[in-house]
Amino acid sequence: MSTISLKYKAYSTYKSSGVEWLGEIPEHWEVRRLKYLATVNDEVLDETTDPDREIAYVDIGNVDPVKGITGREDLSFKEAPSRARRIVRRGDVIVSTVRTYLRAIARIEAEDQDVIVSTGFAVIRPRLLDGAYVAYAFRSPYLVERVVARSTGVGYPAINASDLACLEVALPSPPEQRAIAAFLDRETVNIDVLIAKYERLIELLQEKRTALVTRSVTKGLNPDVPMKHSDVESLGQVPAHWEIKRLSHLAPSNRPIMYGIVLPGPHIEDGVPIIKGGDVSSASLSLDALNRTAAAIESRHAKSRLKKGDLVYAIRGSIGDVAMVPGELEGANLTQDAARVAYRKECDGLWLLFLLRSRAVFAQLESDALGATIRGINIRDLRRTRIPVPPQNEQQTIAEYVNDESHMTDDLIAKISEAIDRLKELRIALISAAVTGRIDVRGETN
Repeated sequence: MSTISLKYKAYSTYKSSGVEWLGEIPEHWEVRRLKYLATVNDEVLDETTDPDREIAYVDIGNVDPVKGITGREDLSFKEAPSRARRIVRRGDVIVSTVRTYLRAIARIEAEDQDVIVSTGFAVIRPRLLDGAYVAYAFRSPYLVERVVARSTGVGYPAINASDLACLEVALPSPPEQRAIAAFLDRETVNIDVLIAKYERLIELLQEKRTALVTRSVTKGLNPDVPMKHSDVESLGQVPAHWEIKRLSHLAPSNRPIMYGIVLPGPHIEDGVPIIKGGDVSSASLSLDALNRTAAAIESRHAKSRLKKGDLVYAIRGSIGDVAMVPGELEGANLTQDAARVAYRKECDGLWLLFLLRSRAVFAQLESDALGATIRGINIRDLRRTRIPVPPQNEQQTIAEYVNDESHMTDDLIAKISEAIDRLKELRIALISAAVTGRIDVRGETN
């Protein structure tokens, strides 16, 4: 028995809904097809619309499964894409009929004559349904799964609006629909507030971890050590016995800091793993996550091959991200979006990894990142980056301390993330239980 079922009472009597995937419903509820309860896609902008008419356009990407409409684009009709055609009114519910796996569903709450949504939405206009209730119904698994199941297409799955209109909806009385919607408005807001607090806590922990990394690799672990000015604005004061060096000075002469020279090619199962800038993170730098290419094995590409322990720095894509090459990627190669940072044996690799992740180092590169839309770091700037270098034994001590602290923070973030996932599951389960009649919430709205 679920926690929700234990907390809220059930209805006194149930009957078969006649729909296998819906199961039993309260005795006094009905099951009706959506097309008998609402109209679909009533109004559209036609091609005679004034080209200068200003509209507020909402596309699939502007709708969040939980938050509803999160943004809109203000533009004239002549500037709008050809899919900007569906007119919505207050009380309507929009349901994505393309890329249905995104579960882009929202109710229109404001009276705004200029809101136009994509033809990728079906606009449901309730007649015998409460708009808030139907919006929750479409967020419940029993309807969402039907929409996804009836979608056709692999890369761009879609459902026809007429098929959507034929879906069966569990139908309580209008007063009960409003009571269910009011209950879910209150309860889901409480859940969402708690999720937002947890998400903010994760952000604070990440900020704290970033600050700890930067402080440790630029100030050391001894607060009483004499300091000197580094003559690098982003570094500020550093321990007096540390050296300030160019990053390139840490690389061996036969393996300089360089970007990859392999062009991405078609995936070949037995090819060499190839790392792009967007691949660079500790989570994605693995054999299973990378494409493979035959071009990377050509002799002219040998000089950018990777060894275990090398660092890979994203100079485009996930700019500034750094990861250490695991043993399974020995011999892998790079594209021009990523740089190999090899280092001398007297340098501790884990310390250098944390140093390159620090805000103090990235600040030297970020201001000069090239490009307005696709930023990039010039490899020469990366090589010339000035870094504080402690003695090797101190590098190791710093690396061990930061690594231990980071692991503790990561473990805490993982536990909070699990709590967020459970709350999201609770939200879905609560909506599902209410709109299918598994729980009776008529007395829960005060």
